[in-house]
Amino acid sequence: MTPSHDLRGLGLPETISVALFDLDGVLTDTAAVHRRAWKAVFDEFLAGRSPGPFHPFTDADYLGYVDGRSRADGIREFLKSRGITLPEGEPDAAEGEPTVHGLGNRKNRLLLSVLERDGVHVYPGSLAYLNGAREAGLRTGVVTASANAHEVLAVADLTRFVDVCIDGVEIAGRGLRGKPAPDAFLAAAEALDAKPEQAAAFEDAIAGVTAGRAADFGYVVGVDRVRDGTQAEALRRAGADVVVTDLAELGPPQ
Repeated sequence: MTPSHDLRGLGLPETISVALFDLDGVLTDTAAVHRRAWKAVFDEFLAGRSPGPFHPFTDADYLGYVDGRSRADGIREFLKSRGITLPEGEPDAAEGEPTVHGLGNRKNRLLLSVLERDGVHVYPGSLAYLNGAREAGLRTGVVTASANAHEVLAVADLTRFVDVCIDGVEIAGRGLRGKPAPDAFLAAAEALDAKPEQAAAFEDAIAGVTAGRAADFGYVVGVDRVRDGTQAEALRRAGADVVVTDLAELGPPQ
């Protein structure tokens, strides 16, 4: 596909024909909702463990072990960091049951209740960038560990920008490895008939940036929504070619 605009206006190399975006924290301000839901679930679980000092789930835990990963992988990684192993349980396990699926189902219900009550906020800079990418002739898509991606995209009125969506449901159904493995990004690029070097990834999670780099994508953009002085450097170390605090900084065409 030949872009109709100079891609330098989007901050991308001219070789890029496909832009693939993470959802939570890149396009929509739902990462904070995920973080609060995870904290409620993990703190409740940890407080009910055997006697000893209670160490709550922190923002650093979210960024290091959960952000960008599938629900089950995030649970496993965080609990492993605390020296805890749980049985997997059944996919339809009761909410809060002390199994991987039980904690995951509890978190998902909390998340959906907040989204239903408060809706979804789209970052204005991201919406402008999506419009600019479309005007430039790029194909665009979403690659996310979220199992609720299609619902969020519909509520946020972003479905019109999505040529392909590889979400948590499809990742599990196809037996793909989740981020930080490159499988989902590669599947999205293949679905759009693009070579890895023709694709750009946009990620706010360290696991996501790692996945984009492992996929040998032509360009990887890190989005630092944390702005704590350390996340930007962590994204660069993970392989981001550039780190911004908002996609508007990449300069979409006006």
